[in-house]
Amino acid sequence: MAGGEAETVSGPVTGEAVALELRPAKLLSRGAAVLIDLVVTWLVFLLVMVGVLVTTASLDEAAVAAVSVAVFLLVPVGGPIAVETLSHGRSLGKWACGLRVVREDGGPIRFRHALVRGAMAVVEILLTVGVVACVASLVSERGRRVGDVFAGTLVVRERIPVARAPELAAPEPWLAQQVNGLDLSSVPDSLWLAVRQYLGRARQLDAQVAAGMAGRLAEELAVRTGVPVPAGVPDGSYLAAVAYERRERERRKAGALPRGVAEGEVPGGGAGAVPEARGVGEEISPAEGGGGGEGRSGGQAGTGFVPPV
Repeated sequence: MAGGEAETVSGPVTGEAVALELRPAKLLSRGAAVLIDLVVTWLVFLLVMVGVLVTTASLDEAAVAAVSVAVFLLVPVGGPIAVETLSHGRSLGKWACGLRVVREDGGPIRFRHALVRGAMAVVEILLTVGVVACVASLVSERGRRVGDVFAGTLVVRERIPVARAPELAAPEPWLAQQVNGLDLSSVPDSLWLAVRQYLGRARQLDAQVAAGMAGRLAEELAVRTGVPVPAGVPDGSYLAAVAYERRERERRKAGALPRGVAEGEVPGGGAGAVPEARGVGEEISPAEGGGGGEGRSGGQAGTGFVPPV
């Protein structure tokens, strides 16, 4: 830590020993999410069982029992595992309650994490009607059940208030032009969350820790966008510029700003727009010169030429 002071943290930390501002989910919200998931799961299970019983009516009792056990393993047990794996920790109940399962370092979970959680859920939730899971969550400091402890996961609140987001200043024009054409569609929400947390805490971190974390995030962003970080651009400035570009795209998509216009700028080329001041001898494009009409001061249209007095 900066200043040589040791600090004890109990929350999730990154590989650079930086504490993440993840909000562990409360027992009430987790219980609501589990209840929604159980209702949906058992409805699907009952529908599948009805179909199985109809199709296996001609089989003997042993075969029907074997098929029933297989359906139980596939739907109530395998179903949640598959859903959490494919959605990276967002089941239907967690999506409705604004929750997500993440690793202890804040990253997205994988199949092995979902498998451990699902296997332990059979004992914690299904066989004990959720009693073991409730007791474990109440005892745990971060509200983790036994499956989370063995899997190394944590259920967090995904919806963070907008007021907690760091203020993003407009980057330099040349840097804004570098990130203007980036394809940000492949960047996951978890990476945006990590970038936002870094930008909000960069000044509080040690210089070497901040530089290492910025480099890792910038490299991952470059991999996701397919465009390397511009040469000579600090990683922190690159992250701030990309985050600002994403925010402006979201505002334009919502209709808050016209496309291609940043805050505080006047759209050019439209009715009533004020042309930007130009230097002596600098050309004026046809759009700024008024289209097909005559140029300024009686000159030729769109050439910027002004005859001498």
